[in-house]
Amino acid sequence: MDTTQSMSNKNEVSKEDIKPWIRRMARAGYMAKGLVYALIGVLAFMAAIGVGGKTTGTSGMFRSIAQVPAGNVILWLIGLGLILYIMWVLIKAFKDPQNEGSDLKGMVTRTGYFVSGVIYGALAFKAFKIAINAGSGSGGSQDTLSAKLLSQPFGAWILGAIGVITIGYGLFELIIGTTQKFLKNIRTIKMSDHEIRIARNAGTAGLTARGIVLGIIGFFIVRTAMTHNPSKAKGLDGALAEVAQKPFGQWLLGVVALGLILYGLYQIIRGRYEQMMFGRVK
Repeated sequence: MDTTQSMSNKNEVSKEDIKPWIRRMARAGYMAKGLVYALIGVLAFMAAIGVGGKTTGTSGMFRSIAQVPAGNVILWLIGLGLILYIMWVLIKAFKDPQNEGSDLKGMVTRTGYFVSGVIYGALAFKAFKIAINAGSGSGGSQDTLSAKLLSQPFGAWILGAIGVITIGYGLFELIIGTTQKFLKNIRTIKMSDHEIRIARNAGTAGLTARGIVLGIIGFFIVRTAMTHNPSKAKGLDGALAEVAQKPFGQWLLGVVALGLILYGLYQIIRGRYEQMMFGRVK
C-alpha cells in the first residue's frame, strides 16, 4: 500500500515537473487575459455610475490605456501576455497535454482551444497596433468580417453557425459558473480558505456574467446572418450597450460590469492556481 502510494506521489511530481516553462508561460497568459476583462469591466462600471467610463470592447479599452502615461508600454505587455496565452491554448489544442482525447467530445474541446487562440491572436494584434499609434475605430473589423462572410457562398450559414456556437459557449460558461464546476481545475489544496472563497465567488459571478454577454453577442451574430445586414453585428461593446438600454439598464450594466471585473480576477487566480499537470485525471 505504502509502495503504491509512494509511486503515485512520484508520478504526480513527475507530471507537475514536465516542461515548467510551459506552466509559467500559461500562467502569465491567464493573468494578461484577466487584466483585459477587468479593465473592460472597470470602464463599463464607470459608465454605469456616470463617472466618465464607457461601454467599450477591447479596442476601446486598449485606446483608453494608450492615453495614460506609459500606456503604450502597458499595451505591449498586455499583447505579449496574450501571446503567451495563445501559445498555451494552441499547445492544448494540438499536443493535448491534459488528455482531452480524440473522441467527439475531446475534438470539440480541442477545436474550441484553437478557435480561442485565433480570437485572442486578433486581440493581441489590436493591442500591438494601438501601441504603435496605428489603431482605428472599434467594431470596424467585426463589421468587415461579417460583410466578407455574407458576400461568400454559404457565408450567412457560416456566420449563423458562429453565432450559435457563441451562444452555446456562453451557455456552457453560464452552467460552469453557476454549478461551480470550474473549481475542479484549480489547485485548491494550495490555497487558503480565504483564497478559495475569493476564487469561488469570482468564478461564479465572472463566468455567469461572461456567459450572458457571449449569449447576447451570439444573438447579434445570428441576427446578422438572418438579415444579411452586417451593421447588425455587435461585439462586446454592443452587447454592453444593449444591456444599458434595457429597463433599469444602468443597474444591469453595473452588475454585468462587476461580473466582468470578477471574471478578470478569476482568470488571474486561475493563472496562479490552475491545474497544469500533463495527463491529469479529469
